[in-house]
Amino acid sequence: MTPKIPKSMSTQHPDNVSIPFFLQNNCFQGEDEIKEAYYVFSHLDCQEQMWDCEGKEANEFVIKELLSRYTKFFTENRIGRDLFITLRVPNPALERDEAKILLETLESIPRSYDTAKVVYGDDGIAPIFEVILPMVTKGMEANRVYSYYQRFVVGKERMQLSDSDITIKEWIGEFKPKNIQVIPLIEDIPYMLQADQIIGDYLKNKYLPYMRVFLGRSDPALNYGMLSAIIVIKIALQRLYKLEKNLSIPLYPIIGVGSCPFRGNFTPANIENCLQGYPSVQTFTIQSAFKYDYDEKIVRQAVAQINQHKRTAAEKVDEESLMPIVEKFSQSYRRQLSQIVPLIKQFSQYVPKRRMRKLHTGLFGYTRSFDGEITLPRVITFCASLYSIGLPPELLGFDCLNESEWATIKGVYKGLEQDLASAAAYYNPDVAKLLPEPVNQAIRQTLERIDYKQNSLHREYTGAVIHDSQKQSDETIGEKVISAANVRHFLG
Repeated sequence: MTPKIPKSMSTQHPDNVSIPFFLQNNCFQGEDEIKEAYYVFSHLDCQEQMWDCEGKEANEFVIKELLSRYTKFFTENRIGRDLFITLRVPNPALERDEAKILLETLESIPRSYDTAKVVYGDDGIAPIFEVILPMVTKGMEANRVYSYYQRFVVGKERMQLSDSDITIKEWIGEFKPKNIQVIPLIEDIPYMLQADQIIGDYLKNKYLPYMRVFLGRSDPALNYGMLSAIIVIKIALQRLYKLEKNLSIPLYPIIGVGSCPFRGNFTPANIENCLQGYPSVQTFTIQSAFKYDYDEKIVRQAVAQINQHKRTAAEKVDEESLMPIVEKFSQSYRRQLSQIVPLIKQFSQYVPKRRMRKLHTGLFGYTRSFDGEITLPRVITFCASLYSIGLPPELLGFDCLNESEWATIKGVYKGLEQDLASAAAYYNPDVAKLLPEPVNQAIRQTLERIDYKQNSLHREYTGAVIHDSQKQSDETIGEKVISAANVRHFLG
């Protein structure tokens, strides 16, 4: 039986400027994230909470904490049936130093089942039965997680400590659920273009009632530019829809969108455009800026709209005409990006942290078009750094498109002009003082194609950041970075 598939997934992405009322300081700690999970379920009506065990210290007793603190609410709104906690785990293929956290997290799933059994008084519904595996590059990576849980978490119940002894099941008790669903999170463009192959390989010899697949939106934009990320996601969704029809297994895509246009322009004010832009997507992420940088009533209305939408067929796109544009745009974006890396690093130090996380440099590293290694901060800090000096990252790369390519893109990416206008409103001409002339020229070319209205208050704050940095007076830059972000309703 296919369970309810959530449409709104609250996440812990730290892109918020405002601090929610239940925080004791300016940065989420583990205790605060328990409160947050209850808040997004009870106040915002989100249907799912991603519980991130990757890159930070997470409370693996989340089910026990929620059920013991908020028993009445979760008795009426059952976890695993009405509301969902979905664990995001490390990928051992790429995160070797956190690999064993994966095993610890999988071991916690039967323990959560036992906790729920005591609270609910029955033996029917697992509170956690899905895990998100990030940075997937092949089906085997997801299959290892699926198989490890079956063979070594549940499978050990049949073992004996000695030939004459009882089984572990008789000693410890039965391990449930017997299986878990693995949700591959695909975050790099070459693998997103193979998403249908990756999912097809994973599904071989499995008889699953459904399959969820997660497509990242932020890291592809960071690595290849906003336009490349959007086009490739549309291609990936088209291919996944074809796979769904061929296999006759429901595939439910999740898309990881943030409030910044570079990361999706998924805000309470732009819901309809995003739902129309990705018609085959089942689940949209509700990140921290969406939750905390708007009035709660507006957020509730937006979440209700997401929960009520119905996915349809994937949008049809002409892959043959679009892929050359992706390649051309990516080269242009990365060429410009390579010239402003020192600037990004300079201003990233002023971006406030909203979650306790370990450092992570993302996917941007060795490439054929660069000499040596380029490392960047995580994408939220990356965007915030550039916005803080009046250089929206959305503007990078577009100057390479000719009129014919521009027209082609507008036909596929219906929200192009609106998204660019939204971003360009925060452009500050004073940033030209900090930029290499080739980048300035490219930005000017792009702006000539956009009909936008400049936000004067944002220009005032970013102008002060630029001025203070040139005077090497950084005492109040951090405050001005936050003030500018408050105008935008997102950090990055």
